[in-house]
Amino acid sequence: MAKRYSVTVNGKVYDVTVEEIGENLSAPVIEPKKEEKAPAPAPKAETSSGTRVEAPLNGTVLGVNVKSGDAVKAGDVLCIVEAMKMENDIVAPCDGKITSVSVQKGTSVNAGDALFTIE
Repeated sequence: MAKRYSVTVNGKVYDVTVEEIGENLSAPVIEPKKEEKAPAPAPKAETSSGTRVEAPLNGTVLGVNVKSGDAVKAGDVLCIVEAMKMENDIVAPCDGKITSVSVQKGTSVNAGDALFTIE
């Protein structure tokens, strides 16, 4: 009986099929997924003045990749937030123009804090 799993390795998603062959163990067959998935967007809130991009977790901003007036596409990395020694890309949830930047490198953020507004 074969079982299928989806495994992410270094940001790349693979479909893995594992077949039970009795007592002899063998390595699973790994096939690259046909369609790559973009990183999950940060939580957002729609406002009358655009889309508000919020911090999904508490952490420290390691770097800001955009400034007010920059055009962005959905999935573009806006900034990097470090939490518990892990770097988390905060990505644009939609296409648009950055209308406000509420953080800078070194800023401490809490989950739900506004980071950017995109119109």
